[in-house]
Amino acid sequence: MNLAGRTILVTGGARGVGRELTRQLAGRGAHVVAVGRDRERLDALAADHGDRVSTYVLDLADPEAVDAFADALPERHPELSVVINNAGAQSLTDFLRDDPRATRPVLRRETAVNLDAVIALSAGLLPHLAGRPSAALVNITSGLALAPKRTAPVYCAAKAGLRTFTRALRYQCQEGAPALRVVDAVLPLVDTDMTRGRGSGKISAARAATAVIEGIRRDRREIYVGTTKVLRGLMRVSPTLGHRILRDG
Repeated sequence: MNLAGRTILVTGGARGVGRELTRQLAGRGAHVVAVGRDRERLDALAADHGDRVSTYVLDLADPEAVDAFADALPERHPELSVVINNAGAQSLTDFLRDDPRATRPVLRRETAVNLDAVIALSAGLLPHLAGRPSAALVNITSGLALAPKRTAPVYCAAKAGLRTFTRALRYQCQEGAPALRVVDAVLPLVDTDMTRGRGSGKISAARAATAVIEGIRRDRREIYVGTTKVLRGLMRVSPTLGHRILRDG
């Protein structure tokens, strides 16, 4: 798929992997519609890329705002042909020790951003994408969808759910909209604000974004980035070992 000249939505497009996706896609000649919660970051993004980027403030944990955005986007950007659901949120939670009154709102937000918003945007935008001569819906998941870590059970569950949703949606599109590709991009641990102070062996956001873009360009249905290629094979051969390795993240 040639990405030059396309209009591409990137959620979480002003920070981390999303910022790199925006930068690299704009550099390849695409027009990027970047959404996020931080107006200052979005303004900086627009200043860097000029008319190659349109920005919108959107809280993906607000279902009414997500629905309104999805309903309005095709009219605002009728050439939209690629959607990259990149935004994510992760909290470290100990269900046995943490105060449930404090954690419940955080966990609800985590599920909303990582799964609910993706489903709502897909429902709202797929009819438009299905009408394009060629289009793609790309959902960013994680190696933790294959094997979870104990400290982030809700994030892992949401990403596993998103991976299953993506596959089932692909089945529907293969029958009903064959020109629409539904893609699962599986990331390893990436060096972003979300992972600061966590884990080791991280890859850069730039490297992760490049791999995702190359996978889309090559029409891959599943894009395994970095160490998730090894994890994929390991989960086939010895899932017990894979779970043991990822358990402590």
